[in-house]
Amino acid sequence: MKKLEDYVVSIPDFPEEGIIFRDVTSVLQDADGLQLAIDTMQELVSDLEYDVVAGAESRGFIFGTPIAYNNKKPFVLIRKKGKLPRETVEISYELEYGQATIEMHKDSIKPGQKVLVVDDLIATGGTTEAMIKLIESLGGVVVGVVVLMELAGLEGRKKLEGYRLDAAICYPGK
Repeated sequence: MKKLEDYVVSIPDFPEEGIIFRDVTSVLQDADGLQLAIDTMQELVSDLEYDVVAGAESRGFIFGTPIAYNNKKPFVLIRKKGKLPRETVEISYELEYGQATIEMHKDSIKPGQKVLVVDDLIATGGTTEAMIKLIESLGGVVVGVVVLMELAGLEGRKKLEGYRLDAAICYPGK
């Protein structure tokens, strides 16, 4: 039986020399890989109690929705600014090459709800940190973060001190 890492295609020198790009689409394109990814991520947080699953556009949707469905929990979308039709809350944060703004519906998290954050990857941790701040601004309590891949060399985990972070695959480099 293949390991989850076997489904990830690593592309050297992309997007620039010295970087190894870990391609999540290779996991999604294989039925066994996708099932193993969802099952592994779900197992990592099987001991957590949570009321809601939240995921960021777009790959957080891919991995978060089946986890929510399998556990009979609602799924909350965190999207890029301007994509949600009702009243929203938003947060802007720094990226490696600029700034981004994400938002969610103001009524998507109720005060005191326990939230599991799901995404495909944690690198520098900026997006995940912003998602946590956004959820907490609505009174949600983030009980854990689960990702398919962690690029440990970029030290994103440091931005999440005090929060539980589980990764199905951890790559030591960038």
